[in-house]
Amino acid sequence: MNETRGSALRPLARVLTDGRTGPVLLFVEGAAGTGKSHLLQELADLPGTAETVRVRWRCGTDGGPPDEDAHRRVPTLWLVDDVHRADEAELRRLRRVLEALEPGSAAAVAYRPEELPAPGLPLGAPPLTYPSRLTVLRHRPAPWDEERVRRAAAEVLEADCTDEAVRRLRELAGGVPRVVVDLLAVLGERHPPFTGTAAEVEAVGVPARLAELVLSRTHALPPAHRPVVWAAAVLGEPAGRDELIAVSGLGAAAGGDALLRALETAALAEPAEGRYGFAVPLAAPAVRACVPGPVRQDLHGRAARALGRRQPVPWADVAEHHRAAGDTRRWLGAVERAAESAAASGRHEQAVALLERTLATPGLPPRSRARLAPLLARSAVTGLRSDRTVEVLAQIVRDASLPPAVRGELRLDLGLMLCNQMGRFPEGWRMLEIAAAELREVRPGLAARAMTALSSPYWPGSSLDVHRRWLAEATAAADVSGDEPMRTAVLAGRAGLAMSCADPGAWELAKELPAEDTDPACARQAARGLCNTADFAVWLGFYERAEDLLAAGSDLSARSGAPYMEYNALGTRLLQEWWTGRWPGLAERCEDFVAATADMPFIASDAYVVRGLLAVAQGDWGEAMSWLSQRGTFGTEKLPVPLGATAAGGMIRLALARQEVEAAAEQARAAWAVVAGKGVWPWAAELAPWAVEALSRAGDGAAAHAVVRDFSRGLGRSDAPAARAALIWSRAVLAETEAPDREPRDGLLRAAELYRQAAAAYAELPRPYTRALTAEGAARCVLAADSDVGTGPDAGSVTGAGAEPDTEPGTGAGSGASPVPAADHGDTTASPAPTSNPNPTPIPDSAPAPDHPATPAAIAELEDCARSFTELGAVWDAARARALLRTRLPARKGRPPGRPSHADELSPREAEVAQLAVSGLTNREIAATLHLSPRTVEQHIARAMRKTGALSRRDLAHRLGGTP
Repeated sequence: MNETRGSALRPLARVLTDGRTGPVLLFVEGAAGTGKSHLLQELADLPGTAETVRVRWRCGTDGGPPDEDAHRRVPTLWLVDDVHRADEAELRRLRRVLEALEPGSAAAVAYRPEELPAPGLPLGAPPLTYPSRLTVLRHRPAPWDEERVRRAAAEVLEADCTDEAVRRLRELAGGVPRVVVDLLAVLGERHPPFTGTAAEVEAVGVPARLAELVLSRTHALPPAHRPVVWAAAVLGEPAGRDELIAVSGLGAAAGGDALLRALETAALAEPAEGRYGFAVPLAAPAVRACVPGPVRQDLHGRAARALGRRQPVPWADVAEHHRAAGDTRRWLGAVERAAESAAASGRHEQAVALLERTLATPGLPPRSRARLAPLLARSAVTGLRSDRTVEVLAQIVRDASLPPAVRGELRLDLGLMLCNQMGRFPEGWRMLEIAAAELREVRPGLAARAMTALSSPYWPGSSLDVHRRWLAEATAAADVSGDEPMRTAVLAGRAGLAMSCADPGAWELAKELPAEDTDPACARQAARGLCNTADFAVWLGFYERAEDLLAAGSDLSARSGAPYMEYNALGTRLLQEWWTGRWPGLAERCEDFVAATADMPFIASDAYVVRGLLAVAQGDWGEAMSWLSQRGTFGTEKLPVPLGATAAGGMIRLALARQEVEAAAEQARAAWAVVAGKGVWPWAAELAPWAVEALSRAGDGAAAHAVVRDFSRGLGRSDAPAARAALIWSRAVLAETEAPDREPRDGLLRAAELYRQAAAAYAELPRPYTRALTAEGAARCVLAADSDVGTGPDAGSVTGAGAEPDTEPGTGAGSGASPVPAADHGDTTASPAPTSNPNPTPIPDSAPAPDHPATPAAIAELEDCARSFTELGAVWDAARARALLRTRLPARKGRPPGRPSHADELSPREAEVAQLAVSGLTNREIAATLHLSPRTVEQHIARAMRKTGALSRRDLAHRLGGTP
């Protein structure tokens, strides 16, 4: 009878706590290191059994307790370990004890079944005659699963283990607890310190305890029988009897005897029915390292031949055995077969890893390099490259002995990797230009692919006209080639370029892509076209229509084995979720994407930018700048044009909020030059409003007007809804910032109307966050106009810049429905933040006159904005909107004078300030957002820390987790 660990303890606990219960005998069987002794210790520590006598007995050491008969008449728990080491005399004594167990007593007997003298009979032969009153159970400790390994790793190591590292730990150790613990101990002492990767687990080696055990068992075999163990070590995985004997070279009869003997002595085990190998996979390299070199080579040669007879043939394993056997010709042939097989089944990363290792081998014959290098390049472009891939190919492409067609193909794929996967656009562009020239005559189909890549406007650098010329050349070259996959590649390029330029014909071109083509090469090009066209459609603002393209492209990428395009589609989806307001869990999805592509950060550039924009909205400005700057993995100037413009817009907004107006203006000029130079004007949508504000506030009105003028002319009549909404927003910002210098009230009302138009356009897309931002702008302008005071370029911008004294006497609406108590009046002498305007027009500190009919509607709109921001999780924006509401709403009638008491809990204002503080904003930044003075902010934070018991801002973040 097999019991789980918990149920194994229960019968013994029951008998030991109730002296009338019949005795229990528990056999605990398991291989070395499986936790038998640990279980015995748990039994010894059972609660509620203090009156029970514990008798410990380790067989094979001291012969057992001196007088076992002394414990017959009292409740006793016998804890007997290592029974497999007991001699006949000791077994006889143990049998007498077990046969005489009385009610209220129990025994746990642990042993290794593989080392029993009589297999299956822990107490020896003949079998014990069990008394009828005795309950006999058997327990086999289960191997640790991944979750248990993860917990053990967390207890021992400082670094968090990746899922892959945990999985590899368990695989290598076979789930045996002792081996897992020993491996973790070695990793814990590693220098440099362990960082939690699977590669580090692979490199840790064999723990000494395991190596000694398996080598001692191998050495105990007669020399004539050891080759069967060596064969298992060379194969490295459980194998069938005939295959194992064939690799050992012993012959059928001798090999069969050797296998039986190895099993009897536990040198080998039977992990699965009819499959023989090591119980712990990590034991194999320990044995393999001790096999003499010439013998080991012969074993590898026989292993290659044996595996070659399997169906399907595991070509990667065959190649490795040929290499270890020293057979270079067969090794390279098997590598080629393995790479082709892996690529054909979509396992591109496996093909890349194998080919990288092979091509990096010194002294490789030139003809072999010429055959294998294109395989590596193709898999790396379709799948995901590594830095080593680029290094290997860059070295090979300099080989003058390569045939021109091969060198051109390598340049093509290397150029694609440099551009698409590494962000090294100038290098990649030059490589593609050379490839197009080299292949034009010898491989026109591949030349067309290079030209199609050069037609993509996504990369910074060349203008739209240059890309169009390359597309025309690509179309001609593809027609000449008659190569159907390359024609599909050109069609994908045409659809992408048309969509990026908001050409309505792009949708029909996308429909022509052969999504159902059975040719894998055509299917991969169609997948690329669908995913790229979906991405460009998302930038235009066609979120619902893009969803169908994105779903089709993602599905086709998965079916055709194109993981690079799958990642592209994931990045597009993150952008779509950001814009359409699907924010719950979005930050975690971005971070997971970044973690999954840690060694290829450029692929995750969409995730970096979306995560940064979320951080801006949430008020976590330090994290925002880090994410928008790609966390230092590569320069933002290397970002694709639309993504770079979006990141620049976010950073300009941050600079404005921090009153770094000149820096914001400089960044706006640089970012705008990139977009204008490219000439794909819809991609200016996420930059233009912030650039206009930065330039206006810096006093460069001419440049701000030029941005709006160029944006408008560039868009023309293009069907680009997101860009058209952004153009209206940009005009609204320009009207608002210029209002104080002309006709303040009329100018502000014109700006408010433009903001409303922009909000309506964004609502139609839909884009809830930007709708709320522009609606907030409309309300802000109306309130300022109805107060006969302009907002100025500094006092009430969308960025929330400009600090005001905390002197408002009224109450305001909180996140929407419920009113917020009046603001605190701790400091009425605030120093406004420095501005670029020498005479800024402040936001008035009193409620507007009640006879302005537009004021109630504007307040209601502002309340709706605060509610929308709160629902999205835009903490900073919600706080800014509520702060503006407090300056506008009259005091609530019937409320007694003074402030409400919040003796032991945070007031609404304290909670608001504390939330922004733990988000990462400085006191000055919070002051600018909430129209307070820095000193008032400091007082609010001090009170919040006192009331919550926090010792620091970091501690305040933890305390607020439980604060209502």
